[in-house]
Amino acid sequence: MQKIKFTIITLFPEALRPYLDSSMMWKAQDRGLAEFELVNLRDFGIGPHRSVDDTPYGGGDGMLLRCEPVFAAIESIKAKDPAAEVILPTPAGRTWNQKSAQTLATGSCRHFIILCPHYEGYDQRIMSLVDHRISLGHYVLTGGELPALIMVDSVVRLLPGVLGGESSAEIESFSHGDNIEYPQYTKPADFRGMQVPEILLSGHHGKIAEWREQQSGNAEDFESC
Repeated sequence: MQKIKFTIITLFPEALRPYLDSSMMWKAQDRGLAEFELVNLRDFGIGPHRSVDDTPYGGGDGMLLRCEPVFAAIESIKAKDPAAEVILPTPAGRTWNQKSAQTLATGSCRHFIILCPHYEGYDQRIMSLVDHRISLGHYVLTGGELPALIMVDSVVRLLPGVLGGESSAEIESFSHGDNIEYPQYTKPADFRGMQVPEILLSGHHGKIAEWREQQSGNAEDFESC
């Protein structure tokens, strides 16, 4: 399968690079399975101060990303790869889940442009460039960098050859709907009186598989204390 590429348009590329060059994301790049490109939106800013935002028409608090820098940045990327698809993290988008990550990891499109919004929001005309509107959940962040990293991580780790075990990504939480992975244990067998279930020490693979199936559950909502 052709490697997957993510081009991230951001005002803070220095915030993203350390994570993308660490752990499994570094391994994916080293093995030629993924490529990460960071584009500084400020490079496409307007005037001597490289402005990328302005006040909203009609009044209101905050600043909005302007059309011109965003269009220029995306068009410069698409000039090299017209097939690249644009993702915008936004509360108005479709909720991201494991199936979303699997779709991108195995789909025919192998280049995604993620625009990281900031300030109070963005000029609505930017939406004419967007192929996928994605929401991480019903909460608001200060920028799109964290959603971008979450999406990239959740997709790249599913690429064959990134994780260690052949079935690592198949048996984990949310691999099949709302399932939650069964409890797991490692040495020691007894830690401060908390013991590993005997079935896991039995060596009986059939019964272990049955126990794991029974222990798998469904996701629960967080409850405040």
